[in-house]
Amino acid sequence: MRMSNPPPTETPAPTEERLSPARMSARGWAKAAAVASLVLALGALGLSGAALFVALKLQRVAPQSPDFAAQARVYIESHPEVIVDSLNRADARQKEADVNEAATQLAARRDELFEFFDYNCPYCRKAAPVLDQLTQADQSVRIVFKEFPILGPGSAFAAKAALAAQKQGKYLPFHNALYASHGPITEASALEVAKNVGLDVDRLKTDMAEPAIEKAISDNLALAEALRISGTPTWVTAKRITPGLLGLDVLKQMIAEARKG
Repeated sequence: MRMSNPPPTETPAPTEERLSPARMSARGWAKAAAVASLVLALGALGLSGAALFVALKLQRVAPQSPDFAAQARVYIESHPEVIVDSLNRADARQKEADVNEAATQLAARRDELFEFFDYNCPYCRKAAPVLDQLTQADQSVRIVFKEFPILGPGSAFAAKAALAAQKQGKYLPFHNALYASHGPITEASALEVAKNVGLDVDRLKTDMAEPAIEKAISDNLALAEALRISGTPTWVTAKRITPGLLGLDVLKQMIAEARKG
């Protein structure tokens, strides 16, 4: 279950280092071509490429053999863990690729501090004045708010409303007013806040229904998953991913480390 992150009790850990791309020899390319032929055969059988490779290796049956499919299926049925292992490895490789891609993008944005937040997260609300202090102390730093609505329908509605408020030039007033409100954020309370900050509520509702709003939320959720973020608030720079309510000094340190490259 995703939840609000309590204040951290340990020094934030650095993000994972990226791995250098592997190099493949001429012999390796030949092996890859052979495996590729197996994958094509796999498509017709609906089996795992890794499982077929093991089946071939153990059974020594050529793909052209009439008994190939039958023997491969027998092997897979006898060793189901092969498929599980194959899927786990593929998933791990994809997640590593996602993390590396995110790290590459963040490295180019060293003056930015990303906050993954939820409007119903009490620690996110407590972080708001700390961010004000940070921007006052360092006017070159840019705070990037990432709506990460994980605490219920009210959070999801408020996140979409905040993004839609940008179309009326009132994202920050609405954002700050939501944090300043009392009690849980619901659809009704979010609309009341929108009205109080001068937003055209009817237009806001229309803008909230645009596909771009839903995509922005989905992109944030996907980025959070790639960075292994599961709670709020979580802070991200090119060098660190740190969950929990942080003090001003820690945030300054994170920015300074990111700027060093």
